[in-house]
Amino acid sequence: MRTGVLALQGDFAAHAAALERLGASTREVRRTSQLDGLDGLVLPGGESTTLLRLMEDEPWFEALTAFHARGAALLGTCAGAILLSRRVTGPAQRSLGLLHAEIRRNGFGRQIDSFERELALTDGSTTVSGVFIRAPRFTALGAEVEVLAELNGEPVLVGQRGILASTFHPELTRDLWLHRRFLELAGRAEAATVDPATVAV
Repeated sequence: MRTGVLALQGDFAAHAAALERLGASTREVRRTSQLDGLDGLVLPGGESTTLLRLMEDEPWFEALTAFHARGAALLGTCAGAILLSRRVTGPAQRSLGLLHAEIRRNGFGRQIDSFERELALTDGSTTVSGVFIRAPRFTALGAEVEVLAELNGEPVLVGQRGILASTFHPELTRDLWLHRRFLELAGRAEAATVDPATVAV
């Protein structure tokens, strides 16, 4: 299995280190051509508007949509979750629209409001550690989106066929649960069959 981390901006090195601790062969991806041969890609946290500007040099939207459609897995954390979501508010901005969700930027407050929490998974199996830094907030989810973890009754980790998205940073902790789950998903991901344009949130 070969995975990649989008390395245009943000905390990509920490994600790569987490995946490598789990034994995954990991590539830092800076060109669309480097998606070839990968089973999964992490879209890391950072600044979503900066990331969008950096993506203007190549056809990243088309490449990532095709990457997911061929069955590769995606993990988006914080800004990565914003990029994956169908609708972005606070303010509105362009996004891939692969995750059938609405998300609000900086929904948990500014940098000064950062915090770390142990989050219980909704199936009760374990907890996952997450750091919230200028974290976005899911404000609506499509019917096929599964809530995997909540904070005070709000979804902070969700899944949809071939996609995982968290509003927090797992890579800033020693907890490898989410990266392990991503590797499992990359090993069995199936091509998406639902057109995002047809799904209301």
